[in-house]
Amino acid sequence: MIDIRRVFTQVEHIHHEFGPRAATPLVRGAIAAVLTNPFAGRYEPDILPMMKLLDPVGLDMAHRLRAAMDVPVERIATYGKGAIVGAAGELEHGALWHVPGGYAMRELLGWKGDRDAYRQGKAEEKTGQPANALAIVPSTKKVGAPGTTLDVPLTNINASYVRGQFDAFEVRVPGAPAADEIVFILAMSTGYRVHARVGGLLAEDISKWDGLR
Repeated sequence: MIDIRRVFTQVEHIHHEFGPRAATPLVRGAIAAVLTNPFAGRYEPDILPMMKLLDPVGLDMAHRLRAAMDVPVERIATYGKGAIVGAAGELEHGALWHVPGGYAMRELLGWKGDRDAYRQGKAEEKTGQPANALAIVPSTKKVGAPGTTLDVPLTNINASYVRGQFDAFEVRVPGAPAADEIVFILAMSTGYRVHARVGGLLAEDISKWDGLR
């Protein structure tokens, strides 16, 4: 059921936005995997089995992205995910990425809970001790033609309201998705927008407790 045709990785280093050069450039990265959509062209009432099969795909992509960004895990400050479904699929097929993609990055960054509890909608039964990556992973998805662009939202890994780290990463895979494919995307960055200066909660002031989710 999992058939990957292409993996596309993009990394950028932002030194300034027409102001003074940053002492440390912002590093942003995204990775996209182009997969065959096994449900293309038909309505399948039970698509959940594919979600579990995507777990290792998400973990592999998260580790590849961190390696491509060439920064230690401790420097990853924001994350986000997304999906572009080919025209023969439906938007719900992109929703299969919510747990495999989101929890892949959370586990890479130190979260130690039970992803199966969240997959089954039983968050109150979660086990383990969250150590990092407490915040929900923001997400977006759409149905589109080959070359469709998706703006993947980015927010802080521990608190969604760190205003200076609100961002989005524009992702486009040339020639994908074909009508019978899905593009699954992960994105991460090392922190604040260059020249962020609109106030709000600072990442440095976050206390890591469950209420921040």
